[in-house]
Amino acid sequence: MNDSSSHIVDNIKQKVQTLVFMYEREKQENDRLKAQVVQLEAKLKAKEQTCAELEERYSRLKIAKALKASDADVHEAKIKVNRIVREIDRCIALLNK
Repeated sequence: MNDSSSHIVDNIKQKVQTLVFMYEREKQENDRLKAQVVQLEAKLKAKEQTCAELEERYSRLKIAKALKASDADVHEAKIKVNRIVREIDRCIALLNK
């Protein structure tokens, strides 16, 4: 081989080595990014589950709050029950006469 051919071959070898090095570097970066994607997907799934649990708790809290009688409602109900009891007592008294 002459000097020019040797130089071309050396140049090609150097470029191939550079390409292999770049390939390995990009492959490592790709692997790192894939691992990061898996990690972030796991975090996202956990956050979605937490969000669903909180939405369920909120829904149950709204229902419980709607069903809970306020103090005013309880007082009003007691007054109505007392009126009904007095009316029943009057009816019984009238029947006993």
